[in-house]
Amino acid sequence: MAPIDFWYSIGSTYSYLTVMRLADVAKRTGATFNWRPFNVRHVMTLQNNIPFKDKPVKTAYMWRDIARRAERFGLTPRLPAPYPLPGLVLANQVATLGVEEGWCETYTREAYRLWFEMDEPAGQEPNLTLAITHAGADPARVLSEARGPRIEDKLQRETENAMRLGIFGSPTFAVGDEIFWGDDRLDDAIDWARRTA
Repeated sequence: MAPIDFWYSIGSTYSYLTVMRLADVAKRTGATFNWRPFNVRHVMTLQNNIPFKDKPVKTAYMWRDIARRAERFGLTPRLPAPYPLPGLVLANQVATLGVEEGWCETYTREAYRLWFEMDEPAGQEPNLTLAITHAGADPARVLSEARGPRIEDKLQRETENAMRLGIFGSPTFAVGDEIFWGDDRLDDAIDWARRTA
């Protein structure tokens, strides 16, 4: 099976559904996922694509939709979760460093758990320190490096790579140049990965 790039941005509400179940999906299906954090806010701003700002009816639907899907997957979020996230960029800079050091997946899952299940917004304290510690890294060191120009630049480059692929939202799954947008397209991405192995 071809590997699947999991493009996501901490700050995306629907990504909660994917983040919290992707490890189980990988075990069940044998799929391999490469976690690829990027700055979805930058992409949406450039594309004038702000899906829920000043749209209360659509926002209410989003929370109800996430609740229904979460129940299907055995997840127990407290909704609505704090949204939007002021600390979106920093949360994803930390995840970018985590990719380099091998703890991105654990950090991201804990950041989402704290955000959606404990009302502690990702990218802010105490979520940052708790999630980084849970991932086995030192919060002071990680936050210092994540705020530095090297990781800032790396997240920006990854965001540009996502845009070159045609990615416009989170979560998105990519098998080579073929993209599948939305948590509800995960099975389609896995089927495509099997076909292109």
